[in-house]
Amino acid sequence: MSIDFDSGYRDEPFLSLCRNFPGVDVYPPADFRVEWGPIFHRGRLDGTARILVIGQDPAQNENIVRRILVGVAGQRTQGLLKKLGMTRSYVLVNTFLYSVFGQSGGQSNANNPQIVDYRNRWIDAIFAGSPVEAVLALGSLADGAWRKWKAARPADPKRNLPYAHVTHPTQPESASAGNVAKLATLTEALLKNWNTAIKSLSPALTQTDIPPAASRTRKCGKSMT
Repeated sequence: MSIDFDSGYRDEPFLSLCRNFPGVDVYPPADFRVEWGPIFHRGRLDGTARILVIGQDPAQNENIVRRILVGVAGQRTQGLLKKLGMTRSYVLVNTFLYSVFGQSGGQSNANNPQIVDYRNRWIDAIFAGSPVEAVLALGSLADGAWRKWKAARPADPKRNLPYAHVTHPTQPESASAGNVAKLATLTEALLKNWNTAIKSLSPALTQTDIPPAASRTRKCGKSMT
């Protein structure tokens, strides 16, 4: 008996989006690991997603799996979504299709109109086919991506969805640079920020996969649970 494994993006508009993605003519190889190829999304594209998560860029783990947010940042994001009661009904896209060489590479390309337009078309496609009720952005570049979509769609009612911009999941490690005391301080600040987002977004999600967690997010393990 043959069993299909990941038949890929078969349905429109995602099929065309994946066939016609921006390459090295748009993403400078000096700023992005374009040799890895584009990594598009993770989550439900079947019309069941109720929360949209915007991340930053793929890394090594994502290059292997060919889905975004599967490493440490993704596992922590999964923990946050679980606190909201969302274990299946979510969809995740990144600010960039390719892995960035450092924060400066992302910042210098954040306003590239071709990058922005392509990402906006992904968000449009998700909204067109899914009953998304809330949007979550991981980090400042993702927050900028959402703001750019809103600016480009002034009449779209989805621009008024409940929204939370949270600290990037791995910001404590990257910003503490091995300083244990600083890591603890930054982790505490991240958890406070995430708890605020959970309280803000939870009322907007009218249908969840599991009951939302009543307890606060307390630990910064791989799953943030």
